[in-house]
Amino acid sequence: MSSSQYETYGTTGVTTDATGAPHPDETPPYAPPYDDETPPYPDATAPQGSEEPYRPAFPDTYRPAYESPRVPRHEAPTEPLLPRHEAPTEPLLHRHEAPTEPRLPRHEAPTEPRLPRQGPDAGAGRPPAAVGAPRPGGRAEVRRAARRKRIAERPDPLRRLLPQALVVAFLAGGTSAFVASDKAIELTVDGKSRTLHTFADDVTELLAEEGVRVGSHDVVAPAPGTPLASGDEVAVHYGRPVELTLDGQRRRVWTTEPTVDGALRQLGVRAEGAYLSASRSRTIGRAGLDLAVRTERMVTIMADGRARTIRTNAASVREAVEEAGITLHGQDTTSAPPGSFPRDGQTVTVMRITGSREVREEAIPYGVRRTQDPSLFKGTEVVEQAGRPGARRVTYALRTVNGVRERPRRIEAETVREPRAQLVKVGTKPLPMSVDGADGLDWAALAACESGGRPHAVDPSGTYGGLYQFDNRTWHALGGKGRPQDAPATEQTFRAKKLYVRRGASPWPHCGARLHG
Repeated sequence: MSSSQYETYGTTGVTTDATGAPHPDETPPYAPPYDDETPPYPDATAPQGSEEPYRPAFPDTYRPAYESPRVPRHEAPTEPLLPRHEAPTEPLLHRHEAPTEPRLPRHEAPTEPRLPRQGPDAGAGRPPAAVGAPRPGGRAEVRRAARRKRIAERPDPLRRLLPQALVVAFLAGGTSAFVASDKAIELTVDGKSRTLHTFADDVTELLAEEGVRVGSHDVVAPAPGTPLASGDEVAVHYGRPVELTLDGQRRRVWTTEPTVDGALRQLGVRAEGAYLSASRSRTIGRAGLDLAVRTERMVTIMADGRARTIRTNAASVREAVEEAGITLHGQDTTSAPPGSFPRDGQTVTVMRITGSREVREEAIPYGVRRTQDPSLFKGTEVVEQAGRPGARRVTYALRTVNGVRERPRRIEAETVREPRAQLVKVGTKPLPMSVDGADGLDWAALAACESGGRPHAVDPSGTYGGLYQFDNRTWHALGGKGRPQDAPATEQTFRAKKLYVRRGASPWPHCGARLHG
């Protein structure tokens, strides 16, 4: 619709007079920002099909407003957005300062309402050429010229929007990378689960971020170093030491199960019918647990001629025998030590024992001590002190096992009398080879007749001894020591020659004649 038939208004909404100059009492406010809001002015077009001309919604007291074209969304606003480093052409007002003429709120109407578009009687009473024509040199023309100048000085919208687009693209890319690096992981540590967000690339970095330390006996699934993706699950099971005594054998093992029942399954221990020192539901702490397990075994007990096979988890042979209903009396015992651990398939025999004690007296042999005597000829030994045996009292245990008597067992001994050693002198003097007046005689024939040529011969009465059958008194008178039969043969011949020089052949009345052949 042409606006030449009406008085015009500037883009700022300031009323102008016939010459186009602004009203002296009005100051142009800042131009409102361009936005998507619908102008507060109603449509000036008359409703279709209506015979009556469209009446403005505002009172007749308002003057018509200048119809300013709306800027499409894709067009830049009248005044460009200045970069941060550029100062605006006009200074911005502080928040507490108000513009010279405030912007009208939406509910306020302009000074004069907008007239409807040209109708059948729009120019009644006025020349057609004069309707809405601007007055030469009016204020509206001045404002339009200033607006055109500002539009010409406005920078290229693409050049102005390019830095902003780059910033937006950079922020969008960084946000996308940030979102892509963030991962939602479900972490379970020793049975306690929680969901967390992390930027860790693998399991090792995740555990380090969360302060979860793992040792050589701990289990991590998936393994450390495995790459992570959003939605993954990571589980950490701590190792626990268990001092396990299994069927009498003690050893230290490690388990990641938190309960005794789980640990037995993990270690492969057959727990059916077994004795456990702790309940299956007991929790195993990080410090560990002492656990004794005795599995069920088959044991055969032989007693009183009868065999009994039982299933037992007893800790000792004695307990297994008692479980078989067998009682041990007095000295009764078993073939295996009663305190030993019964093995699977073992046969244990019960031994019925009866016993007594017996005391016996036994001799203690004496010792012989020899000393050298230079007054005796070599080879001569003289008993200076005869030995005497000692005596001891010994106690023996006599035992009968299942009716069979065993070999006596010595249990104690007591000395009744100490033995006395025998003292013997051994001659070291060289033997003489001859005796004057007796060397030419046949001494071998005499010895053969008296003793049969035996140096240690003794007559039946025990009075005479040696080759030449000396009695002890004669032997000692000739300088001999001890008994003649204990002296060497050479010494006996030497003593016999000395006796012949003294008494002739009379000491040998029956055999003396043999000396002369």
